Amino acid sequence: MIALLTGITGQDGALLAKFLLEKNYKVFGTYRRLSTPNFWRLQHLKILDKVKLLPADLLDESSIIEAVRVSQPDEVYNLAAQSFVGASFEQPILSGEITGLGAVRILEAIRQTYPRIRFYQASTSELYGTNGKEGTKQDELTPFQPSSPYAAAKQFAFSITKIYREGYDMFAVNGILFNHEGSLRGLEFVTRKVTNAAVRIKLGLQKSLDLGNLEAKRDWGYASEYVESMWLMMQQRQPDDYVIATGETHSVQELAEQAFGCVGLDWQEFVRVDKLLLRPVDVKCLCGDNSKAKRVLGWQPKVKFKELVELMVDADLSRWERWQKGDHFPWDAPNYTDDANIVSAMRNRGG
Repeated sequence: MIALLTGITGQDGALLAKFLLEKNYKVFGTYRRLSTPNFWRLQHLKILDKVKLLPADLLDESSIIEAVRVSQPDEVYNLAAQSFVGASFEQPILSGEITGLGAVRILEAIRQTYPRIRFYQASTSELYGTNGKEGTKQDELTPFQPSSPYAAAKQFAFSITKIYREGYDMFAVNGILFNHEGSLRGLEFVTRKVTNAAVRIKLGLQKSLDLGNLEAKRDWGYASEYVESMWLMMQQRQPDDYVIATGETHSVQELAEQAFGCVGLDWQEFVRVDKLLLRPVDVKCLCGDNSKAKRVLGWQPKVKFKELVELMVDADLSRWERWQKGDHFPWDAPNYTDDANIVSAMRNRGG
């Protein structure tokens, strides 16, 4: 089997690539040409030399068609997106072009070349927006009500995937994955922002942490488990859409309490609310109903919230302790180049 993954350099892309390689797939992945290649996740998982990387951009239809023609895949997983909700308010047009229209470009590339290819579209719980309310769960029939440019773009991608499935008889599925995290998560996401800060504060590398809405509640699962559900959807006889979630919700405050507690600190002494981090429209609560995935796919989560936070804290602690001991800056320390002080320290150490 051959798979083509867009967004292979991201958390889900790298984890899915590893999962598929272990199932003896030949894996191709697209990446954008940048001045500084972002392959650290593939290096950390020790699979960089096992995947075939192809330059492509979701803004450029011809590059996508070329990637499909070169790889000739059995399955295409579209995981690429401008995936940070906050940034979508700052760059709504770009978010729509990449996250929304990017999906159409891939579907068209498949339709025009090898229409029998199976297609997976990465959807999101943010589709439900303000329909997510305390005490309720969202399933495949819950109406969408997106509350950000990111979610609106994802709704377009979701709908166009169904249209191509029904209009062209293509095998195209939507995986409505609720928040899924892990040690490969980028620092722009609140889970890694919190676990990384807790560790840095414990080690004396940071003094405080600024957060936005502490009351926001999300259904957080373990990313390594969630990529299996993507593959399971693609193995079914008929294409369909599935909610992937734990069915539990926890607030950002609970996240901070748990993360700081893992390193023996009281979160209230270090966390500050910054109103500039509040979103124009915020989703209060999201909780997924994974009944269909359990029944049809045989999928259910194993790692729960407390264990998830603990493993993320442990990973960050290991990274920073090695750095403090003078080790070369590890490849598995994501996004620290955003911190000018860390870059300076790296250079001083010869890292």
